Amino acid sequence: MFLIAWCSLNTVHQWLPKGQVLFSNPIECLNWHRSNLFRKDVDRMTDPTVDKDFASTRFWPDWPILIWMILITLLIGMLSGFGSAEIISIYNGGWGYAAGEFALILLPSFVIAAAIDRQKIEIHPAISVGLAPVVGAGMICPDTAYAALSPMVRRKKLSLAFGAYAGFKLLFPAGPLIIATSLGVADARLLAYCILIFIPVWCAGLVYSWVIEGWLTPNQTEAKLQKAPTSLVMLWPFALLATLLVLGAAFDLRFNAWIDFATNPKGALLITAAAALSMVDRRDRRACIDSGVRRTGSLLLIIGAASAFSAFITTVIPVNEVFSPQNGAIALISLFSMTALFKLLQGSSMSTFAAAGPVAVPIVAASEVSPMAAVIAICLGSFVAILPNDSFYWLVRKSALANETEFNAITILAGGAVIQATVGLSILLGFYMFNLI
Repeated sequence: MFLIAWCSLNTVHQWLPKGQVLFSNPIECLNWHRSNLFRKDVDRMTDPTVDKDFASTRFWPDWPILIWMILITLLIGMLSGFGSAEIISIYNGGWGYAAGEFALILLPSFVIAAAIDRQKIEIHPAISVGLAPVVGAGMICPDTAYAALSPMVRRKKLSLAFGAYAGFKLLFPAGPLIIATSLGVADARLLAYCILIFIPVWCAGLVYSWVIEGWLTPNQTEAKLQKAPTSLVMLWPFALLATLLVLGAAFDLRFNAWIDFATNPKGALLITAAAALSMVDRRDRRACIDSGVRRTGSLLLIIGAASAFSAFITTVIPVNEVFSPQNGAIALISLFSMTALFKLLQGSSMSTFAAAGPVAVPIVAASEVSPMAAVIAICLGSFVAILPNDSFYWLVRKSALANETEFNAITILAGGAVIQATVGLSILLGFYMFNLI
């Protein structure tokens, strides 16, 4: 939208002296808009003093989404006339939904991330940008991937950021596997569909980054980068994980229980976690495991609350009538929008995945939309957007956009994420309309 505004404002150059334009690039246009139109809104979002004043005047408490979900779930049960025993019964049934599967996915994933985070990797900047999606997915966190790779990249940090962001959202074992577990999807073709959607989404982010990076003010205060003492070979656990997942998807290995489990996503993650820990000093391995346990525990709480909320929604609301089988495209857009709302409210991508998956279960069941398409729609909705309530925003903002105003940084990062989401959703709907998914 800011590109359209820039182009529109510059059409008045015909009334200006020859060769003169209002703005030489969109960044100048954004600065003008911030100083003249949107200063109060942006200041409220970014100035801690203003935000505290706003917090003191709002009518709702500043609670985590976990607390809101639990309270709203119980309120739904009471307003629906259920007795206390029935409320607790439905809540218990919903809370335990797929909790074991989530633990088998999240715990080894976070252990891998903690182990890899302790390795100092030195690679060429172009290779860093190319590996960003893989590292973002493998470390189950775009923040950690960006922090690990950005010291090797000076001028392409936005390309690195949007690559890590897209990989975390659309590649195994990150977003798609977490959502697939919520929806009970075990189809090996999901891996291929995610890659097909990921490629154009990643390319859209790269093109957007290249354009913006050409307009940005060079960071004159950037310190000289220090070379890390290790090499690309330290990422070999990700290659092991990819190999096991591809073998499991391409071949029927059920003739041997050990091999079958090792090539299942849960087994592959456990093996990869053990491999990653083997690279860590023996004294530090317990710390990596403890980190995985802490991160898993907090997410299991959110997943449990979201699953219980979904159970009450299914019981109270006639979801089958709202999302009929012929409304598949509407269901995909609804899933996309619902997840985007979770992301805008919560900020955290991982918490969004944890909360949106269980809530989406009744919608997918009622609409009879392809479960694989539903998984991808939810993942794409989680792109919207990179804002100040997301830790990834501050990491990239301080590193790649240090010389830009807060309004510019918000517009650049949120705009790129929305473009990636829009490209992905358009392709997904095209696949669905032509019965390709």
